[in-house]
Amino acid sequence: MSASGRERPQFARPLTSLEICAGAGGQAVGLHNAGFDHLALVEWDPHAVATLRANVDGWPGWSQGQIDALEPMDVKEFLTSDVRRNLAIGDEKLDLLAGGVPCPPFSLAGKRLGKDDERDLFPDALKIIDDFRPRAVMIENVRGILEPPEVFIDYRRDILGELRGLGYVVPEIKKSWSAEDQDRAMRKVWRRIDASNFGVPQLRPRAILVVIHEDELNSSGADFVWPSRIKGQQATVVGELAVSMEARCRKYWTKNKYGERAKPGERTGKQVFQDWERAASKAAELGRGVAPTLVGGSKKHGGADLGPTRAKRAWGALGVDGMGVANEPDNCDPERDLFRPAGPMLTVEQAALIQGFPADWKFQGRKTAQYRQVGNAFPPPVAEAIGRAIAAVLRPECGGKLLDGYAVDSDVSDSGLPKSEQMALPVSVRSGLNAAPSSANHRGDLVRAGV
Repeated sequence: MSASGRERPQFARPLTSLEICAGAGGQAVGLHNAGFDHLALVEWDPHAVATLRANVDGWPGWSQGQIDALEPMDVKEFLTSDVRRNLAIGDEKLDLLAGGVPCPPFSLAGKRLGKDDERDLFPDALKIIDDFRPRAVMIENVRGILEPPEVFIDYRRDILGELRGLGYVVPEIKKSWSAEDQDRAMRKVWRRIDASNFGVPQLRPRAILVVIHEDELNSSGADFVWPSRIKGQQATVVGELAVSMEARCRKYWTKNKYGERAKPGERTGKQVFQDWERAASKAAELGRGVAPTLVGGSKKHGGADLGPTRAKRAWGALGVDGMGVANEPDNCDPERDLFRPAGPMLTVEQAALIQGFPADWKFQGRKTAQYRQVGNAFPPPVAEAIGRAIAAVLRPECGGKLLDGYAVDSDVSDSGLPKSEQMALPVSVRSGLNAAPSSANHRGDLVRAGV
């Protein structure tokens, strides 16, 4: 049973996936729960790779030998690696190429160098897509690549032109349009998704790019539809953390911040829990029960905390001290971790719950390294939702069951296009967006431009 509460789909012929920039496995967990079997996971961070090794046992195709062979790898080196040469795909096409390319080139909090940032791996992702020509592609990034649209609209248009040249169905977008009109047209395949709409008690807006190869759409007869939210009540911090927070405080139920039996008037673990629960419940009642976006930070900056000043204030309203990350319960320092004036700090495990990871996902490394893996992750329930929508195209006979429980955006009209251009394209997604590839070598142009 996945974190979304749904059974993992079983297909007569398994769906295969290859994931780059896999991190600690957030996207991998979600896609696994959506029914995809991973042939390889490519990640460069040693701590994240150790986390993947510690958790993929039991996944289809992952023998102990393959798990042991999972080593850090630069995405730029993947196509010439033994992993690529030994990849057993056979005569079948790869079903899905997925990845969360690095965020800093497009982050609202960074310099936003985009294609001029050496950490931009979109060109390498395109090379891998060209090599495999998978049936579908899913790339995740920070919302900064979308907002505001004028900042990276030319770069995004180039990427979509590149994908069109490889046979993927993408909207034809004219450079003469305004950035806003280009962005609206791009939303057919590239849009913002908010994690809070998918059972994750956290805002976490992400930019998701999904394209399907024209051959697949022609044979499938099914169009890709975006899941817009999971049906049911929105998840909240108090609902997600109540059990674990009470368990942490129970050890000090009648004790003070020093771990000693509390004297009259001294604050106890029971009071710590009750104060937290009261604050978090009040926030939920006011419609503010969803946490701000967790941030993983970088190795260049100190220890882990729950984000900038504004985020810390939001956590404070939820009864949580965002100035750091608590030790795990077995190594709890009650004064530091629980008995803080602003409320208890979160443990790595609790931060992972806020991200939508399964409770038994085992993060590796020291506390700060673990928290960075969590903070930089793609929430598994979001990846599962998008993965199920992709699987519904690749396995159209299972489409209804795959998307059961989700509200979907079924509007495939051209309402997002400029009014002056609306009559230029057919209404159908498959016919209107399946524009003929340009005769130009888009990849060469993109690479020569230094992207």
